[in-house]
Amino acid sequence: MRVRRGSIQLKPLKDRLVEFAANARKTADELPPGARRDEALRKARQADAAAHIDAWVNSSGLQTPK
Repeated sequence: MRVRRGSIQLKPLKDRLVEFAANARKTADELPPGARRDEALRKARQADAAAHIDAWVNSSGLQTPK
């Protein structure tokens, strides 16, 4: 049986998501209006939402289920 080797992430998930969103927006700004630009903007919004959800899930205000 093979042993699965995981990789160690050097940046937290939130930082990687914010960086991805910024890169997607930069790419969208360089594209002409159309489907590819809309797709890049959609991915940027999804990354922002994922970063927000990650921050919410990892917040100290949440209580563990009882």
